[in-house]
Amino acid sequence: PPVGFKQPPPPPPPPVKPYTAVTVKLAGPYGDASFAAFRKSLGDAVAKKDRDALAKLIVPQNFFWVQDKNLADASKSGIDNLAKAINLDDPSGAGWRVLAMDSNEPTLAELPDNKGIFCAPAPPDFDAKAFETLVQQTDTDPEDWGYPARDAVEARAAAQPSAAVVEKLGLYFVRVLPDSPQAKPGETQFLHLALPDGKTGYIPIDALMPLATDKICYSKTDGAWKIMGYIGGVSP
Repeated sequence: PPVGFKQPPPPPPPPVKPYTAVTVKLAGPYGDASFAAFRKSLGDAVAKKDRDALAKLIVPQNFFWVQDKNLADASKSGIDNLAKAINLDDPSGAGWRVLAMDSNEPTLAELPDNKGIFCAPAPPDFDAKAFETLVQQTDTDPEDWGYPARDAVEARAAAQPSAAVVEKLGLYFVRVLPDSPQAKPGETQFLHLALPDGKTGYIPIDALMPLATDKICYSKTDGAWKIMGYIGGVSP
């Protein structure tokens, strides 16, 4: 621009309007001591990055890996299919980190159309009709929404762990705004949220659960749990 003229500032984002809070009830831990023991075995194998120990916890055959269709290779073992689904051989250790999170997940829910197949994390309980209405009234997509991983998550005034607390979130859906900042390597990634009362705030990305999330699936045969499938995973 010519000297003496300033570029006009970019237009501010549209103001966040209050919306009706749709509550969620988080799933509780799955009440089976044998499953808790299995998760401990999984955690031990993951901590040592012991591929042989991990292979013993997976069905040897008929492992499924579903995205829009079953991507598993029936000619390969369960461990080989799981490794591909979560990129277990990535030198950064990303696949092992996925399994570490899975071993720490205490919830489990049976797939409605597949008796005997249990997947984690279990979805929350909520009023689907009320959520659909919320999405329509705010002119958003279901993917724009998430729910806190626990009660009383602190939303902060800036994308900093030390920023002032704006409010503590209840167990209800919150909207993720499109201007969430990118974190530098080694820093916590924050999400910018629109809150039901019309305020905005920032929370760490791992404190918010999406409705559609990757799931690890298990089955119990003759009293023994095994990993039998994966829903989601890396792009094939």
